[in-house]
Amino acid sequence: MAYWSGAVLIMSLVLVQPAVATVSVVAQSVLPEAVPTGDYPFYDLAVEEKFLTSQTKLVVIERMTVPHLHPDEPQVPTLAWFADREVFDGRLPQDLIRDFVANNQRPSRLDTRFGFGVRYRLVAGEGESDAETSLPMIPAAWLVEREGDAPDIIDRLAFSRVGLNLRADQALLYVANQRPDGTGAGFLLWFVRRQKVWSLYDTEVLWVARPEQGGPGGR
Repeated sequence: MAYWSGAVLIMSLVLVQPAVATVSVVAQSVLPEAVPTGDYPFYDLAVEEKFLTSQTKLVVIERMTVPHLHPDEPQVPTLAWFADREVFDGRLPQDLIRDFVANNQRPSRLDTRFGFGVRYRLVAGEGESDAETSLPMIPAAWLVEREGDAPDIIDRLAFSRVGLNLRADQALLYVANQRPDGTGAGFLLWFVRRQKVWSLYDTEVLWVARPEQGGPGGR
């Protein structure tokens, strides 16, 4: 009897293990791709150049990248979209556009790799935060000065993946700033590298949302 009980136990393990392995493989296959580490310096530069002020204490960031360039247009970016819009007056190199489009066909997962110097929080949609990181404050002299009362919390920013040209000396990034009060804007940021130093070269405003509009509008 003990022999048959042992045989049944072994057969049960053999039958169950492939099923467990299959479930594990399926679960791993549906996980979103992680954003490459090379994208984060551009995220940091975008936040520092466009959003941080001397009053900023917290930046709220969407955990997943956005594969679209307008809140009311959920389709992914295409070469035709750039040709129709003629963003930056049609000056963007075609290889830069192609890489940006290829990298933004699906959402990717952001991690706690930001280095812009103030505390930030990663959130998923309307849910609670799932990661928060505290970093040393950068000197106030480095921050963007703005007139009026600047908010101490930037809520929230959503990033695309970064596109690069073939020479890797130009980069393209989309950033959306949709605030809880319904206001906000979406920006395409064009970076260039000169003497091994990246800087923000130009900005294109793709849409602006104001309370009286009831939603985002075009340029």
